[in-house]
Amino acid sequence: MRLYTVHLGRRRPDSEPDLVLIKEGFCWPALFLTAFWALWHRMWLVAIALFVINGILSGLVHALGLNAASSGVLSAGFAVIVGFVANDLRRWFLERRGFLFSEVVSGADQDAAARNYLDDLPSLAREQGA
Repeated sequence: MRLYTVHLGRRRPDSEPDLVLIKEGFCWPALFLTAFWALWHRMWLVAIALFVINGILSGLVHALGLNAASSGVLSAGFAVIVGFVANDLRRWFLERRGFLFSEVVSGADQDAAARNYLDDLPSLAREQGA
């Protein structure tokens, strides 16, 4: 079972409420795709920051004359850090966009966790079309 945080978007009179679940823990796509992962989630400032930090690290490697192994270790370390903080960054950006934290749910996958959450709130489940 995995844990997910549930975030609800503010309702507009003419639309359904937004429901976003974010997995707790390490984010593998962010490890391998870093800035592209941020672009996928529409976190433009994070993507720009990741591109800039990656450029700074590349410049640092070149300026210090580090060998390829050292460069690889530095890049891998940066990617691991991004993987650890990625889901927290998503939560922070959702909060800035007006989403409200609702609760933590568990499930085998994201769909099962959403069903578990909606089972406790039948009125919201009807609005979501589940």
